[in-house]
Amino acid sequence: MKHVILYTMDGCPHCKNLKDLLTERNIVVDIRNIKDYEDEYKKFVEATENEFLPAFTFVETFEHEEPNVRLLVPDEDFNNIQEATDIIEKFLL
Repeated sequence: MKHVILYTMDGCPHCKNLKDLLTERNIVVDIRNIKDYEDEYKKFVEATENEFLPAFTFVETFEHEEPNVRLLVPDEDFNNIQEATDIIEKFLL
């Protein structure tokens, strides 16, 4: 099972653009506003040493195994919203 958690913030134009593009392409992700998931996002920032948004987590779960988790951040794992959308879509296929 594959799951994407997308961290966003109110007022972030890049976050809005990514959410809009995901919606246009019928890509379903778990959107989490960092104000509502403050502690979780702090752990994400500590792990990645990057607080830029939008950012996301890939979680892939296999039967009887620990989940495989990958953290992706702007300017390191993707350079623009289109690239982020493509990466998310490819992961979910």
